Amino acid sequence: MTAQVQSLPTNINFSDRVSAALYGGRPQSVATHARVVNVSSSPVDIITPNTKVFGMGLPSPPPERDEEGCLPTIHTEPVDSLLRSGIASAALAAAAHQPDAEAAFFVADLGHVYRQHLRWTRCLPNVTPFYAVKANPDPVVLRLLSALGSGFDCASMNEINMVSEIGVDPSRVIFANPCKPTSFVKHAARMGVDMTTFDNVDELVKIARVHPGAKLVLRILTDDSKSLCRLGLKFGASLIAVPTLLVKAKELGLNVVGISFHVGSGCYDTGAFADAVARAKKAFEMGREAGYTFTLLDVGGGFEGERFEEAAAVLDQALQTHFGDCPEVKIIAEPGRFYVSEAFTLAANIIARRGPERALLEAETDDGNPRVMYYLNDGVYGSFNCIMFDHQTVHPIWLTVGKVLTDTSSWGSTSNQERTCAMASSSLWGPTCDSIDCVLANVSLPIGLEVGDWLGFRNMGAYTICAASSFNGFDRTKVVYTIGDEFVVENLLLQPTTTM
Repeated sequence: MTAQVQSLPTNINFSDRVSAALYGGRPQSVATHARVVNVSSSPVDIITPNTKVFGMGLPSPPPERDEEGCLPTIHTEPVDSLLRSGIASAALAAAAHQPDAEAAFFVADLGHVYRQHLRWTRCLPNVTPFYAVKANPDPVVLRLLSALGSGFDCASMNEINMVSEIGVDPSRVIFANPCKPTSFVKHAARMGVDMTTFDNVDELVKIARVHPGAKLVLRILTDDSKSLCRLGLKFGASLIAVPTLLVKAKELGLNVVGISFHVGSGCYDTGAFADAVARAKKAFEMGREAGYTFTLLDVGGGFEGERFEEAAAVLDQALQTHFGDCPEVKIIAEPGRFYVSEAFTLAANIIARRGPERALLEAETDDGNPRVMYYLNDGVYGSFNCIMFDHQTVHPIWLTVGKVLTDTSSWGSTSNQERTCAMASSSLWGPTCDSIDCVLANVSLPIGLEVGDWLGFRNMGAYTICAASSFNGFDRTKVVYTIGDEFVVENLLLQPTTTM
């Protein structure tokens, strides 16, 4: 089995004249490696159906596979180089009159996922990660994490199928949904997935009927008031309810093997982990009183990349305090956004504009109210659903202004970009016909932005692709992959799935 590790042209010259040619102006030449292509003289010959470029306007199937049907094309350029190349390819596709030539695209940095795993094992060496598939079920990400030894937190039958298809052993899966359809529980039993969570009597009765050999994990309620998504509103048994649930489990002849908790997705109070571990220890003691000997503690998710070291230190100290004398207890966690949030960058195209012409914008005083409406080819029904479902605020960077690539050294900071452009209060909208499809109601953007320009959005890997829809017939945004300079990732991806 082989993977295509492909290098894209990085020496494209986006001068004003060349950029004008790419976007439909007079014909100019664009240097791509040693080959010179005239955009207007032979556009049909430039891009063929077999050419692997961005912005081809094709539907958004699973990642493109190589000749053996195993892996998509894997690039080695930095993320920003692939953004530039993607914009260039979209321009060539537009010149060749390809439909949906300006399609939005993600660049996924698999090297970042790998580095996050190293960060995890360095800070929490005794806690095995079970990646929360719901955060981003990208099959290449799943394959990489499987090769790194991660387990998987699955919440549905289809998520179990996803990890099974890449060869993950059922023992490395926890069905971490306390309230499941009966048919899903039956499917888990058929697939050999025994470890699953519960937090109520009805779930126990259901499991006893269709999966009596399950290894049950009781999910307890914790304080998640300092999290972006308060999962305790929906799941978790209070400590008062724990003895009753354990008695019922004994009565049904079920095997409860441990305790789980979740401090909430996107937790920004590291102290929540310490409190939750203390509660878990009390639940362990209740288990002993009920006749169980628990051997598993699942500390859930809620890990933020920005404050991870601080949270890990608090969690590690709490685990030492309450479980340091319990070597028989295996400790797992369910990180999701920690691995993928910063690994994905989105490039979206401005497909329409409503507002005064540039001269009027420059002449008028900006009173802070939006003066220009820009419409993108991705929105809250697509990748930006994180705004509604995950309480996120996105921050655009302008990749092109006036259809000319901006200085890539400024792409890391919006504030740096603002110092180099005349700005106007604006709003950003998605492509659908629904007025709720608003990406940003008020944001400062360059006056020079035009239809055809590109905006970039960092940190778009968590709870974006997974919840995107095809509402109004718009395709879900496709993904381009890079390993950057982490060449070990290529070897990991090439491992036979049977060894995972």
